Amino acid sequence: MLIHNEEEYRAALEELDRLLLQDPEPGSPEDERIQLLVLLIEHYESARSTVGLPNPIEAIKFRMEQQGLRPVDLTPYIGSRGRVSEILSGKRALTLPMIRRLHKGLGIPAEVLLQEYGQDQEEAPEEATA
Repeated sequence: MLIHNEEEYRAALEELDRLLLQDPEPGSPEDERIQLLVLLIEHYESARSTVGLPNPIEAIKFRMEQQGLRPVDLTPYIGSRGRVSEILSGKRALTLPMIRRLHKGLGIPAEVLLQEYGQDQEEAPEEATA
């Protein structure tokens, strides 16, 4: 039995709640039904999830916040203070060597850093018209 729509999803959640309230013994048919429902519900939810990867610059800023880093702390990964400023403001794109260093040094996933950004957005037209 797969969950195909919102109605089946809600029914599965209700059945899961009902079974959990029974607090079945491990290994019992009810316990196995709980495990099956959890898998089906998780599969349905993950298939409906539309969360994409974060913007590379936002990911860098988030990591900076997590680790208490300042822009100057990025110079080993990006280059000069001016270059760091250009990257963080979206005026300059990350290069492959920068991506590699940021991935290795700060643990930011490469697939996040490799995404295109800025150039196709409204923030970068000055470069095209200059």
